[in-house]
Amino acid sequence: MNDNNTLSLSIMSGKGGVGKTNIVLNLGYALHGAEMTSMLMDCDLGLANLDVLLGISPDRTLHDLLQTGVDAEDVLVAIENGFDMLPATSGVPELVEMDEDMQDILFKKLVNLAGEYDFLMLDLGAGISHTVLSFASLTQLRIVVVTPEPTSLTDSYAMIKVLVTQHGVKDFLVLVNQATSAGEAKQTFERLSAACKNFLNIDLRNLGFIHQDSTLVESVRRQTPLLKFAPNAQASKDIKGIAKKLMRYREDNLERISGRAILKDFPTP
Repeated sequence: MNDNNTLSLSIMSGKGGVGKTNIVLNLGYALHGAEMTSMLMDCDLGLANLDVLLGISPDRTLHDLLQTGVDAEDVLVAIENGFDMLPATSGVPELVEMDEDMQDILFKKLVNLAGEYDFLMLDLGAGISHTVLSFASLTQLRIVVVTPEPTSLTDSYAMIKVLVTQHGVKDFLVLVNQATSAGEAKQTFERLSAACKNFLNIDLRNLGFIHQDSTLVESVRRQTPLLKFAPNAQASKDIKGIAKKLMRYREDNLERISGRAILKDFPTP
């Protein structure tokens, strides 16, 4: 296996509607602004959203990659120079619960391409489906997006519990979204962290928080990423701060990253 400089991340949530896909897209823009390359992969395979947020209609999707002889490069959509996306598709039920053979086909086609980027980010569907859990266990780190709502915390804990007990996964970063204050974000993280420490014996890492920001709602309506629509909005500043933390983590752990496959079980030849 060649040395790997790509940090792979799963961005996930216990429940839907917490803003996960918007965070993935805008993190990509923040990393691009910092001259880091990244590839986003829309892994909400039955209900694709990344292309909708960008206002585009891709010619090909991951469904084509699985069903035809096309290469990953043929499916790739350039968002900016060095910032690309692999779009999913909507309304294809067989992709929601992807079996191991299909996963093997997909990731074997992707792993070489992913190695050309500084970051690979998988935007996973919400919940604890077999496909979501399998994908989450492949990456080097997982970002769990939560909101201060009790249902978000309960569902996130359930998701983490399954990954810890059934997949042996222990590396989780927590990102609190839609927080009204730093105090609320801190309390939200501490409630989830305490439950995981007490019942699962794992330590979560606090990646930070993103303020509740009405500007984001308008950016979604206009199908324009927040960092392009309102780069000086508070949420935009928060996302840029999160991106800087991920860049520091990658830089500080390059030796560790280089000794691991980008995606577990799919080493780069």
